[in-house]
Amino acid sequence: MRILITGGTGLIGHHLICQLLSLSHSITILSRSPQKVYSLFSDRVECWTTLNNQHALNGFDAVINLAGEPIANKRWTPKQKKKLCQSRWQLTEQLSKLIKASESPPSVFISGSAVGYYGDQGQSVVTENDLPQNEFAHQLCERWEQLALQAKSSKTRVCLLRTGIVLAPKGGALQKMLPLFRLGLGGKIGNGKQYMPWIHIDDMVNGIYYLLVSSELQGPFNMTSPYPVHNELFSATLAGVLHRPAFMCIPACVLKIVMGEAAALVLGGQQAIPQKLEAAGFGFRYFQLEEALQDVIKAKDNAG
Repeated sequence: MRILITGGTGLIGHHLICQLLSLSHSITILSRSPQKVYSLFSDRVECWTTLNNQHALNGFDAVINLAGEPIANKRWTPKQKKKLCQSRWQLTEQLSKLIKASESPPSVFISGSAVGYYGDQGQSVVTENDLPQNEFAHQLCERWEQLALQAKSSKTRVCLLRTGIVLAPKGGALQKMLPLFRLGLGGKIGNGKQYMPWIHIDDMVNGIYYLLVSSELQGPFNMTSPYPVHNELFSATLAGVLHRPAFMCIPACVLKIVMGEAAALVLGGQQAIPQKLEAAGFGFRYFQLEEALQDVIKAKDNAG
């Protein structure tokens, strides 16, 4: 397949492209940093720095859209909120327009979203059919998904990736958590009862590939392990894998002071389960959090 990918140098994109190249697919990456693309993939991929000189996407079999400003790195000031939205909305809208303008468009458009679509769902089980809470994260994801769905036609199906916390050897939430936990300074956040819908990077990549090649699948998909856990259990499991204590606690009031409105990302949660993926026959490799953490931490330590 000939595949156009945005966000190809990010956490998910990097792993996905490595797998796609191993399967002999032809990859074009949209990136403002061709040097970074070359450092990761050398000349095994083609790199575009802009879509502005493209009038259509004829010749591509698929488009995978993973680009977006990291959502939890900064306080949600009005300026940062605008940046978070525009980094997702503008590119997604541009891709949808190019797909619609194509005489022979890609057969599938796989576009990013997040479990933040649902807002804070408390202790409820969350499937793709459940109604969201109207919070900023939902508003961001809802518009993001709407723009992607504009590409849908009889020739192009659209899959939306409502992604949870991705566990990987490098990058992502785990990279931020590990230094404190290795020092024995880890622990629960707030009351620890908020759900953390996690997924191992291998299952994330394999799940995207499953959507890529399953011609009947479309719509939103929770990209999460079948077994999300409370924050306090996640913290205890991570500490156990590292053979460290986990007695510390970060009070909710402190997080709200430090993160502002963005604290909702870690004080709230979703018991999101991958109902549609499992119903479609996708088989997860990592069901248990402890096994997933052991694998990624071992891979991180082996890589140095």
